[in-house]
Amino acid sequence: MKVAILCGGLGTRLREETEFRPKPMVEIGGRPILWHIMKRYAHYGHADFLLALGYKCDVIRDYFLHYEVRHRDFTVTLGKGDIKIHGGHAENNWRVTLAETGASTLTGGRLRRLAPYLDSGPFMVTYGDGVADVDLDALLAYHRRMGK
Repeated sequence: MKVAILCGGLGTRLREETEFRPKPMVEIGGRPILWHIMKRYAHYGHADFLLALGYKCDVIRDYFLHYEVRHRDFTVTLGKGDIKIHGGHAENNWRVTLAETGASTLTGGRLRRLAPYLDSGPFMVTYGDGVADVDLDALLAYHRRMGK
């Protein structure tokens, strides 16, 4: 099941932290809030992520574009541009789609702009600052039981 994460807000209540980076990239324990949210979903088997980008989206793009070399050992052959990445990490099965949804787009508009990347079935949605200890299996079971 896909997980849409809304990462486009201005984060005005955290202005000291969000002047230079979007709120989902504010760090907790050395990792961005966004990583903690994704880790929680992946724990429950949901590791196909759609990130709805907006404010300062290049910070999030750069983080994932360079994720492998930031978190693993690697060898570069200079002059050829060859890069060999060594070892692994716990996020090996994460799939992350980054979609520009506009700097001033509201929640519904962000979800609409993710439509080309969503399957016809159910998906989960959360905000990019929504770190919570939620039993996602129980939450999903409840919604299915209620026919939602």
